[in-house]
Amino acid sequence: MSKICDLTGKKPITGNHVSHSNRKTKRRFYPNLQTKKFFMPETGEWVTLKVSTSAMRTISKLGLYQYIKKLEKKGEIVYHGTGPEGC
Repeated sequence: MSKICDLTGKKPITGNHVSHSNRKTKRRFYPNLQTKKFFMPETGEWVTLKVSTSAMRTISKLGLYQYIKKLEKKGEIVYHGTGPEGC
């Protein structure tokens, strides 16, 4: 199971554990991903996505369909769904 956000593309980054004696060992910082079902009223379908919590906040503000359109316009994702405009 990959730890990559379906919408934003956030993924784990590497860093260091730093002990009290300032000894450094490698570690990974994981994004806060949640599996969530969203309803798209424009298409009338439920979509299950693994999204970061920051993407969930943006979806709450804009709506899922508008957020996908925004990401598609920026060229970050390609949406193959059938929407009101027949994407």
